[in-house]
Amino acid sequence: MAEKRTVVTEEKKGFSVQDLIVVAVLLAAGAVLKLVVGSVVNFFGMKPNFVIASYCLAILLTRPKIYQAAIIGLLAGAICQFLPGTPWLNLISELIGATAMGLFIRVPMKLGKFDANPMISTFISTVLSGGAYTICLFAFVKATAEGLVAYVPIVLCTALINMVLVQLFYIPLQKVLKK
Repeated sequence: MAEKRTVVTEEKKGFSVQDLIVVAVLLAAGAVLKLVVGSVVNFFGMKPNFVIASYCLAILLTRPKIYQAAIIGLLAGAICQFLPGTPWLNLISELIGATAMGLFIRVPMKLGKFDANPMISTFISTVLSGGAYTICLFAFVKATAEGLVAYVPIVLCTALINMVLVQLFYIPLQKVLKK
């Protein structure tokens, strides 16, 4: 009588070389897209934040531990030091956004057969990152409450655009990486 073979899958014990390459390529692509396409792609005055979208996508694809997601956020913030804007604030905001993404990818969010996690976690992470950036910006600049409220629709629209963008790329990239 032949014995049955069972395959035991081991839990991921850290980043593989493939995971590091995926993170590096996506963060670089996000930075390049922000520099080259960022001003051109506008939807009624709103535009995607390609850096946030790229680290959300990287975290979705690699499924890092929470501290590794935080490190990805710090790397994204470090990349933003070389991009136009208020760079030092990105260290804080991207750390918060990526850490949130690392937490939310562990929450099951199925709607029937559809996995809504990429969309919902990207939306929440973008709102948290953009909200942290806005609060820090106004705390350092000492702007009015009206100025702070004016940023709310910008952050929410950016989150909606990032949510769609990440969902569009997530499924095909996930299939490619499984091969």
